[in-house]
Order: sequence, then C-alpha cells, then structure tokens
Amino acid sequence: MGLSSRTSPRVPAPIACAAWLSGCAGPQSALDPAGRGAERLAELFWWMAGGAAVVWLAVAALAVYAVRGGARRAGGGAQRALIVWGGAVVPTLVLGALLAYGLSILPGLLASAPPGALRISVTGEQWWWRVRYESPGEAVELANEIRLPAGEPVEFTLRSADVLHSFWIPSLGGKMDMFPGRETRLLLEPTRPGRLRGVCAEYCGESHALMAFDVVVLEKPEFARWLAAQRRPAAVPAGGAAARGGELFGANGCAACHTVRGTGADGVVGPDLTHAGGRLSIAAGTLPPGRAGFGRWLAKTHEVKPGALMPHFGMLPPEDLTALAAYLEALR
Repeated sequence: MGLSSRTSPRVPAPIACAAWLSGCAGPQSALDPAGRGAERLAELFWWMAGGAAVVWLAVAALAVYAVRGGARRAGGGAQRALIVWGGAVVPTLVLGALLAYGLSILPGLLASAPPGALRISVTGEQWWWRVRYESPGEAVELANEIRLPAGEPVEFTLRSADVLHSFWIPSLGGKMDMFPGRETRLLLEPTRPGRLRGVCAEYCGESHALMAFDVVVLEKPEFARWLAAQRRPAAVPAGGAAARGGELFGANGCAACHTVRGTGADGVVGPDLTHAGGRLSIAAGTLPPGRAGFGRWLAKTHEVKPGALMPHFGMLPPEDLTALAAYLEALR
C-alpha cells in the first residue's frame, strides 16, 4: 500500500482539547498563575485571545459573505458599510479597548516594594544563578534555588556578571532583563505554596537551555525556619567517605572557588556550597540531587553543561569522586 493511502489516527475532540488545555498548567506555565503579577498577565492574555477571536470572526464572516456573492447583491452602499464596519471600525474598537485595559494594569506590575519587604539579589552568570537574601541579620547566599513566603511581596535586584540574561518565573510574573553593569528590579508576590520553575528567557550562550532554577513558595512560618537554617554554617561530616571528601575538597583546589561556611573554604568565584546537599537540583536544574548527581557533575562537567567554567575532575580515581560526592551530599 502506498503512502498516499495511509491515514493518520483520529483523536476524539474531547481528548484533543484536554491535551491542549493541559499545556496551560504546570510549574512553568504563565497561564497557571501562582502570583499577583502572573494573575494580571493571564487575565490580559485571555482578554486578548477573546478580542482576537472577535476580530477574526468579523473578518472571516465578511470573507464568506463576499465569496457567496452577498456583497454584489447588496449594492455599493452596503458594500462600503461592510468594509468600513467589519474591516475598520470593529477591529479598531476591540484593539483600542484591549490597549486601554493593558495600560490600566501597568501601574500594578511596576509598583515599588513596600517598606520592610523581603529583598533578594540575583546575579545571572554563565550558566547559573547567584542568589543572595539581603534580609536583616546575616545575608544568606545560595545558588540556583529561591524560596519565598506566600502572600508577601518580594523585591528582586537583578544583575548580570557577564552577558545579557533574563530572569523569569512564569507562574509568578513577567520577565526582567539583566544587563552587565546595570541593575534592574522586579516585584513579585506569590499567592500560594508550591514548587515552581524559573528560567533564563534571553539566549546567553551554549548552555542557555541548562540555566533553570527551582522556586519553592512556603507558608510564612516554614519560610522563616528555612531562612534561619540557611544562616547556620554547614554540618561538616566527622567521619567516613564524606569526611575524606572534605579533605579532597581542599586538596583539589575547590575551596579557592567555593564557600562552605564553617570551614576554611571561602572562595567567591563559584556557587556557595554551604547547604548544597539540601538543594532540589544540581547544576542549575540540570541534574537530580543526591550523590549520583554530584558524582556525574564532578566527573562529566562539560558533558553535562557545555562551556561551563568549572573544571572537571574526571581524572580523579573513582573512589575519590565518590568521596567528594558524599561530602557535597552531606552539606545540609
């Protein structure tokens, strides 16, 4: 049987619609809002989709009417009226109303943070995120993970250390570009607890697609406990493979680039690893957490993330890699 006689399987309309609508949900969906800004943007999207449908229906109805000869039978005056109203007046009114509505929500999206709001500094680097909580007391720095209190506005101070990046948590609000040598700000307010996903929304190099970060929205008491725990120094392992991994961490130069508070490691080039073992992913959302993930990252750094500035340690004996991974996993 030739290719021309083949038919594609028919998918029932309800199933097709359900599959299409499922794309509107998830931890990285702008149409499944979990923040004030995203709620406004999702509402604007649906109004714009409705307005586009009205304009399309008006123009499509005119086209069908003309093809069937209705315009010839109606006479010149009626033809002109149809063209003016269907082709100009209705689209202008609909688009004008959408423009007015869109402008009306801008003040809320561009509002400044209220006094006492939580402030988080985020620096985009190739290809990871440096996150610093500028809260009262000792500042807390971590990487590729952000935790937020539900129902509280949070002001993000955004910078780039190298090239143009763009900070975007679709479920919380719009994106904001990050420029080298310039500071931008973004106000977000999560409305419900949950785990979300943020990304870089501006192409920034060969591992741009591997530059995600986890966002966890917590109830206020739980967030306060988490932040207090992050201020504490690392729980340094006292024995076993993890303790040996700590020795290898210093012997192989890792302490020159990374900080582990509570130890002699005070490097500032790479991510702060004080509580790396408790994070939800490794290498900016690229690998799952745990000893296996750390081991793969150490041994296959440039295979996992092409162009990464961190050197790989695949030349080390397997038992040393296992000990290093055990040490990183123990940092909680």
